[in-house]
Amino acid sequence: MASLKEEISRRRTFAIISHPDAGKTTLTEKFLLYGGAIAQAGAVKGKKNSRAAVSDWMEIEKQRGISVTSSVMQFQYEGFCINILDTPGHQDFSEDTYRTLMAADSAVMVIDGSKGVEAQTRKLFKVCAMRHIPIFTFINKMDREARDTFELLDDIEKELGIATCPVNWPIGSGKAFKGVYDRAKKEVELFSDTKKGTAMGEVQMVPIDAPETEKLIGADAKKILADEIELLDGASAEFDQELVDKGQLSPVFFGSALTNFGVETFLKHFLKMTTSPLPRMSDKGEIDPMEEKDFSAFVFKIQANMNKAHRDRIAFMRICSGEFEAGMNVYHVQGGKEIRLSQPQQMMASERKMITKAYGGDIIGVFDPGIFSIGDTLTTSKEKFAYEGIPTFAPEHFARVRQVDTMKRKQFVKGINQIAQEGAIQIFQEYNTGMEEIIVGVVGVLQFDVLKYRLNNEYNVEIRLENLPYEYIRWIENEDVDMDHLSGTSDMKKIKDLKDRPLLLFAHEWSIRMTEERNKGLILSEFGRS
Repeated sequence: MASLKEEISRRRTFAIISHPDAGKTTLTEKFLLYGGAIAQAGAVKGKKNSRAAVSDWMEIEKQRGISVTSSVMQFQYEGFCINILDTPGHQDFSEDTYRTLMAADSAVMVIDGSKGVEAQTRKLFKVCAMRHIPIFTFINKMDREARDTFELLDDIEKELGIATCPVNWPIGSGKAFKGVYDRAKKEVELFSDTKKGTAMGEVQMVPIDAPETEKLIGADAKKILADEIELLDGASAEFDQELVDKGQLSPVFFGSALTNFGVETFLKHFLKMTTSPLPRMSDKGEIDPMEEKDFSAFVFKIQANMNKAHRDRIAFMRICSGEFEAGMNVYHVQGGKEIRLSQPQQMMASERKMITKAYGGDIIGVFDPGIFSIGDTLTTSKEKFAYEGIPTFAPEHFARVRQVDTMKRKQFVKGINQIAQEGAIQIFQEYNTGMEEIIVGVVGVLQFDVLKYRLNNEYNVEIRLENLPYEYIRWIENEDVDMDHLSGTSDMKKIKDLKDRPLLLFAHEWSIRMTEERNKGLILSEFGRS
């Protein structure tokens, strides 16, 4: 029997981030393939593809070919227990990605070799930088024509402000892509065709100086490789584990997830370079999983209706310390009472399996009867504490929501509240108008489409959305503010949140300053308190 420390030390929990279409879902599937978690990977080709990826389970994701919600998957590989958090690539879902990154110890950034750093990669990278988590880069799609390799590295360093250290180097790209050169071993790693990912493919390791290398890759390719390596050895940053751990240096790997080129090499190196579960900050200081024996976890995601047949809600939690056992009683810090965690499960996207045990570093889903909120702490420790909260992003787009069929008010209220509790949308009401009209705020406009689709599909409620001109939201910090006599601007709207706290919406940024000037002592905040 492995000890608690041994179980925790073999855990690796990471998130995969990328711009849409960089090949993130395909890479995730290949990891699962190597871990024996799935027998065959289906190449994700977007909305026209009939076979959807394992990690994209929602109907709307299958139609659009994009990941909308974060999926959680676990598999075993060479003695490691790996938890992958697959995140939405689209910027309209960056809030979900941010929360998911709170549960990860490191991130894998997937970049398209023909495109380099794209807009969404920048945004997601900033989120990683805020958390100072180690970032590993996989430059994908080398089986297609790619940009100059040095340019790609330069792009990452300039755009993202992080030093890079290539662990391997591509030999050609597109049809001429032969494999990669391992810099530490000074070996050329050659791949046979892998029939688009249905088989593992053969890997051949040949020392760079071996006479047969020239014959295998061609004289031209060998000369180009030798020149590039010489240039690289003189110019690139040395590998430094300490800088990697601080999120200041990104090890870079090249390959093709679709054809399995370089995927297992990447996985092996990645597992050596990442750490076991890290300590987490709480209001009583750092909680180290290697020291703390009591169970503790925090909720980072809530998902309703993962299974339409069961109409259930799952709270995803990151275990930070100790051992979890099915049916155990834990103290729910925010709720102020002891609860039993029932129906614990681990996910393979929409597939689930019931579990009896889990350890620090693992991600589990538990049945939520409607008591959990994002950021909640659960523990068996006698000394109660709460993990650092997860900030909410201020919405940037607003719309008034109306039901088409007013007889379905009950389903509408239930549906919109449940979706709001997941954190994808925020809901508000008109201030003091007596109207029960609901205003929805989202970070990205695509969330409106998801809301409309899910209310119709999961709750049988049709809605109409009327876009509002507001772009800025501010919470009022003052406890004693007189909302009725608040002097604002013509483009300002008074609203309240579900906890009856007053808020202000503005169409223009200058109106915020003007309102503050007109109401001496008024304190407006960009972030809501949970």
